[in-house]
Amino acid sequence: MSFIKKLAFWKNNSKKETKTTKAVDSKKTQETEQNSKTQEKMVAQTELPKTMKAVVIEGDNAVVKSDVPLPELEDGFALVKTIAVAANPTDWKHISYKIGPQGSIVGCDVAGRIVKLGPNVTDYAVGDLIYGFVHGSSVRFPTNGAFAEYVAVDTLTAYTPSKDIKLSDSDLPEGPVTSMEGAVTLPVSLTTAGVVLTLHFGNKMEWEPATPQHDFPLLIWGGATAIGQPLIQLAKKLNGYTKIIAVASKKHEATLKSYGADEVFDYHDEDVIDQIKAKYNNIQHLIDGVSNPQTLNQIYQCAADKEEATVMQLVTMDIETVEESLRRDNVKVTGTMLYLAAGKEVPFGTITMPANPGYRKAAVDFVNFINPKINDGEIRHIPVKVFKNGLEDIPTMLEDIKEGKNSGEKYVATFSN
Repeated sequence: MSFIKKLAFWKNNSKKETKTTKAVDSKKTQETEQNSKTQEKMVAQTELPKTMKAVVIEGDNAVVKSDVPLPELEDGFALVKTIAVAANPTDWKHISYKIGPQGSIVGCDVAGRIVKLGPNVTDYAVGDLIYGFVHGSSVRFPTNGAFAEYVAVDTLTAYTPSKDIKLSDSDLPEGPVTSMEGAVTLPVSLTTAGVVLTLHFGNKMEWEPATPQHDFPLLIWGGATAIGQPLIQLAKKLNGYTKIIAVASKKHEATLKSYGADEVFDYHDEDVIDQIKAKYNNIQHLIDGVSNPQTLNQIYQCAADKEEATVMQLVTMDIETVEESLRRDNVKVTGTMLYLAAGKEVPFGTITMPANPGYRKAAVDFVNFINPKINDGEIRHIPVKVFKNGLEDIPTMLEDIKEGKNSGEKYVATFSN
């Protein structure tokens, strides 16, 4: 994988540069490296248990079980001992909408340390830190989900920190990834944002090009959501549009503008759609970061008057969800599903999505492209609320997200390993 090779080259050069530093700094560096190697050795020598604790679907609830088998490793996967997990709306939806099978392990975002390599994994070693996403509560792989002590992670769509980052053990403001809590907020949301902007909307993976890639603005409804915040950053860095317009609560305006939003409209305003249409009548790319029937109908009305426009949503809604009186021939509704990044068929509720090799390639290419940017601090994680009781906190976290108690932040549970 090209990024890993570049990372190895960077590390080798960094070691050469440290020879010119002061002796005391060199000693500290050696001590840090030795501690890291000791920790990796301990991980490698740890005998894996036959069962683990995990959060599974039981009836209509997320329940912690202690006798769950460890997941098997498919080709290209690594077994990760969990350090932190992040919760997403898709987690509770798999339970409440009865998408996930009974007994399946819940959760998508995970960060941890590799304890075992599966077949054909060549770019990682036991002891490496890694953070990535899985399809929790899936029909195809029900024994694998993020909310577990051990998780099987696809190494080709996973991210690697440039150094041995640790837990911060505290809530975090938005900022560069310097902790496991910050890292674990990114896989689902950032990768989805990347696929939407590149595969679906045709933006090239070019960092800060001189001219906008499209000659019209982008509208993101739900700019402060877990996907809205990285979408704004990425659209700005790719210089994809003439303007980036966000719809969110005004309390998030300063943060969203610091990411690159040019204008923020408050969704609380009853005339928010009229406000947007009065200033912008040529929005051809629109992303519904909330993705429920109400927001889809709202954002649909903001699409360009004459030009062909596409409304992107994150679930399985389509034009039938839009009120018939609002539908226009020039505006289409489509969707994305990050689970297709596995490159395999995805049974999902009442439908089965066929394998999509192009989707997988887009996800892998994007991860390779953006990983060094994360490590350079050019992509920031969103604010983090930390729960310190590991799996025991997951049911509460999911219920709070379902009830909309979180705003502009990601819920993260940490494990005491």
